[in-house]
Amino acid sequence: MMLNVAIAGMGRWGQVLVNSVQGSNEAGLRFVAGCTGRPERAAAYAAEKGIDLLPDFTAVLADPRVQAVVLATPHGQHAEQVIAAARAGKHVFVEKPFALHRAEAVAAVAACREAGVVLALGHNRRFLPAVAEMKSMLAAGRLGTLLHAEGNFSGPGANAYTQGMWRAERKESPLGGMGGMGIHMVDMLINLLGPITEVDCRSHARFLTNGLDDTTTALFAFESGVSGTFATLAFAPRCWRVAIFGTDGILELNGHERLTFTPREGQGWARDFAPMDIERAELAAFAAAVAGGPAYPLPVEDAIQGVAVFEAMVQSAAAGGPQRVA
Repeated sequence: MMLNVAIAGMGRWGQVLVNSVQGSNEAGLRFVAGCTGRPERAAAYAAEKGIDLLPDFTAVLADPRVQAVVLATPHGQHAEQVIAAARAGKHVFVEKPFALHRAEAVAAVAACREAGVVLALGHNRRFLPAVAEMKSMLAAGRLGTLLHAEGNFSGPGANAYTQGMWRAERKESPLGGMGGMGIHMVDMLINLLGPITEVDCRSHARFLTNGLDDTTTALFAFESGVSGTFATLAFAPRCWRVAIFGTDGILELNGHERLTFTPREGQGWARDFAPMDIERAELAAFAAAVAGGPAYPLPVEDAIQGVAVFEAMVQSAAAGGPQRVA
């Protein structure tokens, strides 16, 4: 049975999500309706994809065909839209960041629980086969006692943010690349190593002149006692790198497919994993969870924790010192 879904937000990323599944029965969902802030820009695309373009989000929630919504809207709108969708009885897939404040994330989760609808958050790197291998090796103790982690997700996109774009507003992008990139790495570190309890963040502009930061770095303390370093650079060559250091070995993922293991003694290895469509994978997992299959593989507690870390990083950068994560 196909899940009928509406897309809210039909800019570049909303279209990426639609393109990953539309016209294929394998993912278990299809987009039947949508809304966007600038409908004139999306009209031709919506017609091409067989999506009924509705006037606003209220109209989307009132459409009896729509069983679930996918939110690719500005960050600051997410929590309110999740709550509205839940109250309308619609399942919700929401792009990251889930929210900008922990209290909003808690309220959104509570609304979905009360309504009995599935809530899924779009941290798509959780679906990478290389990440599954990392989790398996960590669970098996292959790295010994875990000591430290390094995470970096960077790229050049922020230079294209111009006046009038919502991503160029500091309230939507309070730490440069965090909303578009860095929050993915925060989730990855939570996924691999558990909750983060303290952050010490610095964020500033070294190059950009559009009002946004381009260099955001942080020290993390994990509940487990592991330490971590983090960076997201909003105008740099593309980089996805996460490394976990233990007493018996080092695991390092460079890009999405290249995983290396360096043992303290003996021969290490490097392994290349096949590329995959992680947007399609996350949407298919959402549809499966709605259909009563496996739970979506990102616990809502992790979703709330990611927002809490982001909020603490903003507070730390403003204060110029460490902050506890709520």
